[in-house]
Amino acid sequence: MIVVMAHKASEIEIDRVLVKLKEAGFQIHLSQGVERTVIGAIGDKTRLRDLALEAMQGVEKVVPILQPYKLVSSAYMDGPTVVKVGDLEIGGDTIHVMAGPCAVESREQLLESAEIVRRSGATLLRGGAFKPRTSPYSFQGLEQKGLEFLAEAREKTGLRIVTEVLDPRFLELVAEYADVLQIGARNMQNFFLLREVARAGKPILLKRGPSSTIEEWLLAAEYILAEGNRDVILCERGIRTFEDYTRNTLDLTAVPVVKYLSHLPVIVDPSHAIGKWRFVEPMARAAIAAGADGLMVEVHPHPEEALCDGPQSLNGDNFNLLMTKLHDVAGVMGRKLGNRS
Repeated sequence: MIVVMAHKASEIEIDRVLVKLKEAGFQIHLSQGVERTVIGAIGDKTRLRDLALEAMQGVEKVVPILQPYKLVSSAYMDGPTVVKVGDLEIGGDTIHVMAGPCAVESREQLLESAEIVRRSGATLLRGGAFKPRTSPYSFQGLEQKGLEFLAEAREKTGLRIVTEVLDPRFLELVAEYADVLQIGARNMQNFFLLREVARAGKPILLKRGPSSTIEEWLLAAEYILAEGNRDVILCERGIRTFEDYTRNTLDLTAVPVVKYLSHLPVIVDPSHAIGKWRFVEPMARAAIAAGADGLMVEVHPHPEEALCDGPQSLNGDNFNLLMTKLHDVAGVMGRKLGNRS
């Protein structure tokens, strides 16, 4: 449930409610906005009547949250969450594009990629230093050396870094270099990893699993918020269906649905969803039209030479054309594209 405090509720009145809830065994999540304070309380709802919270001074109303996810629910927050990554705000009026190669292959490849995406208007650089691959014989990433290259690219371009965490054993190392910690589709329901990553104190990008329902996706996000980390960005990246022409099926219906059910920002990864570079641009435009707060796009200076996901990667010219078209779509939607004049 959530307890909505009155507009002018005093600190004393808020503290009294908090004490009463804690004494009754509820887990408390406090959200103090400019207009009012909202208290999220998770626990035995059968005790609500005995607490008589609505009779307490300063309490405006008590609202039960019926969904299995509580902190993620749109009922919990008065308005959408805006996740701050340095000076960037994801979930506001500006649409941010995270772009770069699937994998960090070399210093030269990454720095060239970073300059390409920065010049075209991306605000975050994506690149995998640790790569989860279906085959154990495929390129697994440069690991720490890849993280060092990402940090150098950030220093040279000013782009924020998004990279994936695969294992709690490497969490501290990855968090040392990354601005945003990515949980990949394969690990969406790795609940132990979700709890550990939540405590790292960094924004988290949570990709939807290939066979996951929207409710399962939101419950995965609930694990992170339940640990006290509210800076979660959801990423739709396609789901597995009977269709095999594309790599996955991009579920754009998830964008408005999740933005209705939850207060968290939602971005879309058309590259992994489609798996074919020529279809990335129309689906990226469609994602913005559907209300996405950002995009994650794979870009490689030489896709034909890529060690990972070359067929779905845009080259520099195609990415620049994409960003020009996204600028126009964002304007129609009453929004703007980050770093694109």
